Amino acid sequence: MSFAEEKGKGEKNARLIEAYQGGDKSALDALVSDNIGLVKNIARRFYGRGTEYEDIVQIGTIGVIKAAKSFDAARGTVFSTYAVPLIIGEIRRFLRDDGIIKVSRDVRKKGSAILHAKEEFQKEHLRDPKISELAAICGFSEEEIIYALDAVNPVSSLQESIGGEDSATIEEMTASDTNEIETAIDNIALREAISHLPKLQQEIIHLRFYKELSQQQTADILGLTQVKVSREEKKIFAFLRKEL
Repeated sequence: MSFAEEKGKGEKNARLIEAYQGGDKSALDALVSDNIGLVKNIARRFYGRGTEYEDIVQIGTIGVIKAAKSFDAARGTVFSTYAVPLIIGEIRRFLRDDGIIKVSRDVRKKGSAILHAKEEFQKEHLRDPKISELAAICGFSEEEIIYALDAVNPVSSLQESIGGEDSATIEEMTASDTNEIETAIDNIALREAISHLPKLQQEIIHLRFYKELSQQQTADILGLTQVKVSREEKKIFAFLRKEL
């Protein structure tokens, strides 16, 4: 999907939410339909846990509905970014409350061993291990690693503090390139946020981070100075930190 299409989707979401919150019930059906791809991406994480994939998708749509009811555009948050934790929470709540997900003692034991290995790896390498690295260390398959970690870790808000009131949040401390479980969801939120940037900044992102060109090469293509590109990048990073 192009930047223009992403931007159009964000604007359409905003119109549908405004209409729904204003009393137009048909707008909710359209909103759910337009965001079913997001729900399906999240639902795939929970497939194979004792219930049908389509049933998980249906439960996930409840998260979209709750997000539509409480979404406030004035907060400056993109709808998909706001909806993701509600969708995840709704699916997990259903599976656990319904007794479908039963975390066995064996899975908990694996999860404990994996978390210990992860902690030791972090101490030695000063970074989070990849799923493949944890699999090699622990002797489990990558699927077992993902399942065990997902089973023993509760859903947390990205804004939840690691320590005290003034400490860093999970969002600030999590490295996106090592959190493989959430990569697909992060990409959705990132694309949505980028779609709200001015066209020039979108072009800079495309050239710098998709084409992997230098600041000077990007400046030459866009008819700018290298200093201008650098300044625009700082604005981009500030905006994305705020959005995500």
